[in-house]
Order: sequence, then structure tokens, then C-alpha cells
Amino acid sequence: MSTAILTGQPVPGSPLEGDLRSLGFDVRVASDAADAETLLAAVPGDQRVAVVDARFVGHVHALRLALTDPRFAACAVPGAVTAKPEARAELTRALRASAGTAGAVVTLDALPDDIASAMESGATDVHRPDLGTLVATVPSDPQSRNEARQAVAAVDDEAVRLRTAVKSRDGFFTTYCISPYSRYIARWCARRGLTPNQVTTASLLTALIAAGCAATGTRGGFVAAGLLLLVSFVLDCTDGQLARYSLQYSTLGAWLDATFDRAKEYAYYAGLALGAARGGDDVWALALGAMVLQTCRHVVDFAFNEANSDSTAANTSPTAALSDKLDSVGWTVWLRRMIVLPIGERWAMIAVLTAVTTPRITLVVLLIGCALAACYTTAGRVLRSVTRKAARTDRAALALADLADNGLLADSFAALKRGWPLPAPVIAFIGGAAVVAVGAFTSYGSPWVVVAAVVHVVLSGLALSRPLKAPLDWLVPPFFRAAEYGTILVLAASADVNGALPAAFGLVAAVAYHHYDTVYRIKGGTGAPPRRLVRSIGGQDGRTLVVALAATLLPASDFTVALTALAVAVALVVLVESISFWVTAHKRGAPAVHDEGEPA
Repeated sequence: MSTAILTGQPVPGSPLEGDLRSLGFDVRVASDAADAETLLAAVPGDQRVAVVDARFVGHVHALRLALTDPRFAACAVPGAVTAKPEARAELTRALRASAGTAGAVVTLDALPDDIASAMESGATDVHRPDLGTLVATVPSDPQSRNEARQAVAAVDDEAVRLRTAVKSRDGFFTTYCISPYSRYIARWCARRGLTPNQVTTASLLTALIAAGCAATGTRGGFVAAGLLLLVSFVLDCTDGQLARYSLQYSTLGAWLDATFDRAKEYAYYAGLALGAARGGDDVWALALGAMVLQTCRHVVDFAFNEANSDSTAANTSPTAALSDKLDSVGWTVWLRRMIVLPIGERWAMIAVLTAVTTPRITLVVLLIGCALAACYTTAGRVLRSVTRKAARTDRAALALADLADNGLLADSFAALKRGWPLPAPVIAFIGGAAVVAVGAFTSYGSPWVVVAAVVHVVLSGLALSRPLKAPLDWLVPPFFRAAEYGTILVLAASADVNGALPAAFGLVAAVAYHHYDTVYRIKGGTGAPPRRLVRSIGGQDGRTLVVALAATLLPASDFTVALTALAVAVALVVLVESISFWVTAHKRGAPAVHDEGEPA
């Protein structure tokens, strides 16, 4: 349980103590500054503690936002300040500084505000939530107290809480077809003690059942699959809204939500392929192509954002100016959000097409839509990058290098550090295009694939021989992803035996999980996976070379076995390390990072 220390002159009839207890706080009252310090010292070190002015008037949800959000070490609103265990020492220091010399008996008026100011002047970042229409104030006289109470009564904080449970930036389908009612499902879950992680798991199970229905290959199964996919998406929206409604953020929850989204969608692609196969139509290449394209789209998003996340220069490019101008026209905002085919629009399209058409049509339309969206977003980001005058930081360069996922072979060439006249993205593109093109335009077993893979390994190292700080260097990780995934796809297709493409699908899924896991660790501020893990699974360069060697040296039937074995090995190594990492991070209480930006 958390502890709240009330300071200042108590106000008869104030509901403050009851409000704090409803939020899970054990309330204690301090008679003076020395008593406040004594009460603070008595609180166990692993508990959250809050200092609240007894004269506080405001909405319960304002207190909830200020005192219970687990994402921030310290937080404050007028009349209240809180600290998690990692910020307790700074809170104690600020209390002593605000109260004057040790042991002095001073007035406790405005003590929480003084503590928050003193903490901000020190080494602690104090989060101050945007309250909007919510009230949080400390009246100084009866008249202002009465006015504050009237202001509280004039605003329904439950309505505000429901409204702010919805992500501030979302797609058209999610905003108008899901969120108007999913927020109430989130409140229903909160009132019954359900957690966001439980809802996230329910969404995953529903999507897996949908994939199983699609795998039946019957019209009834396809209809059920489409409906269940929409139900899964409703639950997917609900888990985030539940987290925001009840402030149940967690490191593990953020990881599960992001990881399960990818697992649901790609499992559904596999279900469509299995269902089509039952009807005599082989669409595994389309399903794998859809997964490759969608994953590369996400890597483009992540790499671009990481390259520019901590740039101090304002984006003054003409492209950014045009984007801002378009955002001032309401209908263009929704049109542009729909063009990028975010998760809501994408899943709705997949669900409808599954129910009324065939898996082949569904996947072809999906590929066309995702390809157009990828061209639109990537072209815009390239234009922004080449016209923006901004220096990339060392942190951004390191993040891009981690996203590149080079292994030991490529690292050995990067260590040469020879200056090449070509930009890093050009070098990466040449190597990747070479191996994919040779694999696509030669017969299965051609030794030229190995030659091209060796060229790709060498160029992968040379692309990272210098820090990735140039305007377009964020394209290097997506080019590497397209090279590795594309090589696996074209070689499995050229093998032309039963099981090769499903095995390739499993291998790309396992590797893609590793790449997504890398992204989520970087976004969470915990750093990329250890280099020993990357090297143990070969890096993107090593895996590409191994697949090329297997296609050259093994018969087509054995190539399928090799892909399956590689997929299992990568999945086991990556999953064991990843799950261990995230569970440990959750136990340590690492802060969660919830994406409120572009819809996935």
C-alpha cells in the first residue's frame, strides 16, 4: 500500500482523506515539518509516498493522475506531490530544504508545492500531468474554497476519465467505429478488477481462434474468422484504454501489447494460407510477402523516428511545412491517416475480405494496400530528411546500428573503417538487392546465390564502418530487413517443394520477433539486446549467408528441413532471452513506454 502524508491545517468536512484512501493510500497527518519528515522516514523504502496539502480541493481523477501513475518517478499537481522508491531520497531532501533547518517548527502551508519545486531544481524530473478541465487547487480562503468546489461540481470527472482513456491520435476506423463503445468495455473491465494484460491475452487468444477458423478453408470458417478478428481488435483497443483509464501501466504490459499485435496479425496470415491450401490454392508466398512488407514498413517507421527523436533542430523542411498546412484542414487529416493503412483500417479490410472473398484476394489486396502505404510514408520521410537541416546524435546513430542487426561476419569488415565514397544506404541497398535478385533470377541450387550473399555480408559491414548520422542513414536497417527476408522468400519459392514456404514463413516470423524485440527495448530506454545474443543467432548477414549456402548445397526437400531447424533454433534462443529480460525488467519496476503517436 502507498502512503499519503497530509500537511497543513485540516478542513472540516473535506472529502480528501476518503478520496486518498479510495486510491489505495494509507493516510497519515503531520502536525509540523519535523513530524512530516518523521512520518516520511517511517514509510517502507519500497512504497510510493505522497505529500498532500490538507486544504486541497479537486477531482479524484486529478489526484489519480498525479499520485498513482506508475510511469513516472515523481509527479505533482497544485497541492500534491508524490515519489516512487527511486525518487524517495530526492523527496526527503526537498522536504528538508522546504521546511528550513532540521527540527524547526514552520508552517506547512504550500509545503507540497515547495517540495515539488525543490525536486525540480535538483536531479529529479517531476511530471506534471495535463489536467485539462479537471480541478486541482489549494484555496487560501473560504470564498475561493467555495468557488473551487463549484468548479469541481461543474465538471464530470468520470466523463473526462472515459474520454482521455482513448488514444489521442488514432485512425479513422478506430476513432469512429471502435472507441465510442470500447471505452465502456474498458470501464467494465476496470470495475471487475481485470488487468490490461488479461485483456491483451484475451485479444491474442481470440485472434488465434480466428486464424484457426480461417485455416478450415470453409466459407463458414472464413466468416467466423473475419468476425473474430474484429472482436480481437476491439479487445486490442480495450487493453490500452483500460491501462489509461485505471493507470495500470507496466513494462511487461507494454511489451505484451506490442508483441501480441504482431503475433495476431501474422498468425492470421498463416491461417489464411492454410485455409487456401485446403481448397487447393497455394498462397504461402503471398502470406509471407505480406508479413515481409508489413515488417519492413514498421522498421521504416522505427528507424526514422529513432534517427530524429532527439534532434534539437526544428523541422523546417518544405515537406514538414506542407504537412502542417494539410493538418489545418480537417478532412485531410483523416484521409492521410487512412492512406497509411493503420492497424484499424488494415484489420477491418482483412476481416471483410476474408468473410466475402477468398484468401488469395484478401492477401493480394493487402499487399497492394500496404505497398501503396509504404511508398507514401517512405517518400514523405525521405523528402523530410533530405530537406531538413539537423544533426544526428551519437545516441541516434547507436540505435540505428543496433537496428541494423549485423553479426560477427559483417562486424569484421566494419572494423576496417575504410572510407567509402558511397553513402551507407546505397551500400546497404546494393548488397541486399544483389542477393535477392540473384536468388530470384537463378535456378534453385545456383552457386551464384552464395557469391551474392558474400557480397551482401561484406557490404553490410562497410555500410556500418562509419556512424549512421547522414540524413538518409535511417534507411539502412529497412534495407537489411528487406534483404534478409526477401532472400528467404525467393529461395523458398525457387525450391518449389511442399513445406518450403511454410518453413520460410516460420523462419521470418522468428527473426522478425527478434527485430521487433530490439525496437521495443530501444523505445523503452533499456538498450538493444546484448551483442552475444545477436552473434549467437548469426546477425542478419550470417543468417542470409547460411540460407544461401543451404539452398546451394542441399536438395530442395532437405532445404525445407534446414529452414525449419533454423527457425526453431532462432525462436528458442530469442524467446528464452527475451522473456527472461522483460519479466526481470517488470520485476525491477522499469518504467513502461506506451506509444501514443502514429497508429501501428
